[in-house]
Amino acid sequence: MMPIQANLYAGWRRQAFAAPVLREGDSASPPPERLLQAVWHHQRLRRDQLQTLDGRRLQVLHPGFWNREAGPDFRGAVLQFDADQPRTGDVEIDLRPADWHGHGHDRNPAFQNVLLHVVGDRPDSASQPSLSLKGVLDSPVSELGEWLGSEAARQTPAGIEGRCAAPLKELPAETLDELLRQAARCRLQAKAALLQARARQAGWEQALREGLFRALGYKQNVWPLQRLAEITGGLLAGQPAARATAFDWQARLLGLAGLLPAELPRAASGIGAYLRRAWDFWWRERDQFADSVLPREAWRFHGLRPANHPQRQLALAGHWLARTDLFAQLEKWFVTEVPERLLVDSLHEILQAPGDDFWSWHWTLNSARMAKPQLLLGATRVTDLAVNVILPWFWVRAVAGGNETLRQVAEARYYLWPAAEDNAALRFARQRLLRGAGPRTLRTAARQQALLQIGRDFCEHSNAVCEQCPFPDLVRRCGDGSGREASSGC
Repeated sequence: MMPIQANLYAGWRRQAFAAPVLREGDSASPPPERLLQAVWHHQRLRRDQLQTLDGRRLQVLHPGFWNREAGPDFRGAVLQFDADQPRTGDVEIDLRPADWHGHGHDRNPAFQNVLLHVVGDRPDSASQPSLSLKGVLDSPVSELGEWLGSEAARQTPAGIEGRCAAPLKELPAETLDELLRQAARCRLQAKAALLQARARQAGWEQALREGLFRALGYKQNVWPLQRLAEITGGLLAGQPAARATAFDWQARLLGLAGLLPAELPRAASGIGAYLRRAWDFWWRERDQFADSVLPREAWRFHGLRPANHPQRQLALAGHWLARTDLFAQLEKWFVTEVPERLLVDSLHEILQAPGDDFWSWHWTLNSARMAKPQLLLGATRVTDLAVNVILPWFWVRAVAGGNETLRQVAEARYYLWPAAEDNAALRFARQRLLRGAGPRTLRTAARQQALLQIGRDFCEHSNAVCEQCPFPDLVRRCGDGSGREASSGC
């Protein structure tokens, strides 16, 4: 057998990870933005030599949390300029100083809390506090490029975890389970209280309808969906609207949402035929609802997956509104004993829309026809609807009616429900509280809800360095038995 060359694999890695722009001396090309983000994340900098372009000394007390969604690259950084008081805000990473205006950050409200613009090049001037990484990296650029592909670059940097991570790690398993269970119950009660407050004004069914609509909006489009639920709730009081088909409701919702294209395609395609039918219906109602039509500016489309587009969510809502038995079917599901392994599937069967001639084959009103039909409601989304809306709704109805048996049913299903799909908020919570534990650590949706609730109650009221946060000490007291006070609520 021929021996292979020494350090052959290391050479392969260098070829794979060291991009051409990482060559030293190539001053015309700054390092790739992904590398700059990793450098800031791990603070691969000469931290005692940092100075903004306007000459101020910069101390990075905390680099912030890497934002994988729209907006600034790092959230919640703690920075100190000269001898000023430390400030908490965001950090944006760009290759070139001109990218601040070129990418429209100066016009985007999401960037108004940016404290520092970090760039790869050194500009002649800057319109906001800026830091050039040129000359302050702790290693040659080529070496950093190779490091970017290593396991070390993917690990959570020291100091990113919260001060509560250590005491939480030291808790006995049964104590941690009980703590998470109680936090999850607080979240259940908080969501239930909102539904109950709305039910006092509009009734239980309308409160649930609005909750379901809000959930379809994800975090970007909660309020437009809420408004549409309020409008359609009034329409459902009339018999003609109650007898509308799913297509009628889709046309009405798209019209009210301001999401029907003003111009129809010339070609007699599937999209064109659907839009002509929709406009034929909406044209008859347009004047009646002129004061209720939402402006297109009310919607947010950036960063949405096609399956989450508002047009598609309204198509699903149209099927729900056309059903006269939806609430009765949910009631039957709730009082029927369902094996744990069938919880998601059984609710999915009720909420799923039947095959839709148009929406089973199109993501949006502009997308090409798909090769295979897609469900309007995925199984993973059912979990969000269950733990955030449906189970809290049943729980608070049982509490309001003094039905202890049904309250226990709601709680049992809530605690047993399988975990939802992982997301940025959960990854952040695991990073801060559980030292970057994997998603399987949160094996149920309730444990996920618990971690989110702890973040809401404590992390959001402190900063990245956990300044004045009482939670770490409370956890320590819980672990040594001195903090086990009895509590009847949240």
